[in-house]
Amino acid sequence: MQPAVDVRRAADRPTTRIDWLDSKHSFSFGRHYDPLNTSHGLLLVNNDDVVRAGAGFETHPHRDMEIVTWVLRGSLVHQDSTGHSGVVYPGLAQRMSAGRGILHSEKNDAAAYPREDVRFVQMWVVPDEPGRTPGYEQLEMDDALLRGGLVPVASGRHPGEAAIGINNRDAALYAARLEPGQSVQLPEAPYLHLFVAVGAVELEGAGALLEGDAVRFTATGGQRVTATAPAELLVWEMHASVG
Repeated sequence: MQPAVDVRRAADRPTTRIDWLDSKHSFSFGRHYDPLNTSHGLLLVNNDDVVRAGAGFETHPHRDMEIVTWVLRGSLVHQDSTGHSGVVYPGLAQRMSAGRGILHSEKNDAAAYPREDVRFVQMWVVPDEPGRTPGYEQLEMDDALLRGGLVPVASGRHPGEAAIGINNRDAALYAARLEPGQSVQLPEAPYLHLFVAVGAVELEGAGALLEGDAVRFTATGGQRVTATAPAELLVWEMHASVG
């Protein structure tokens, strides 16, 4: 593989807008299909969603996908066909393993925030093996994020190192909350995906990145990312690809 740093700007993402949803897609999704933009490494979906108060995704199916949800503001109510339910809010890591098949719904937590939109990033990676038993996991990790640095959110590479596990031994997700002037160093891996969920940063060797911008790294890593405004980052480290 040739080393590459591919910057994708927020404004270039395809968007789905309906009366209750504003969804921006980093990869092909739904009717927005581009055969040249279906994945990076093991990551197939990186949707930046805003759901209006009192609305949400009604019950729908998934299969053979590891789905990680990261809430940026507001809160999201999850219910699924395995009997799991929970409220996801900023600083809480959530993973749903669709396995051989699961039904679930996700709705703005109108009881807690009757007038506030919920904004969250939903990320899908493929599992190691199809047909697994569906599963669900969530864990509060706000305290770890307050200490700064890249904090392991979800990982299948080293069991127990992250807040929650995922069923792929070649993938790990990190988050960081940075104040202006603070920085983190990216891991080194065959594939990395950096998403600026909030704020603005400077990426070593590439320049300024703003909220919603993403970077796809191939065969490179180790760059420093420095906040130029209060920022929140999501970083996938991947040692395999779907291709």
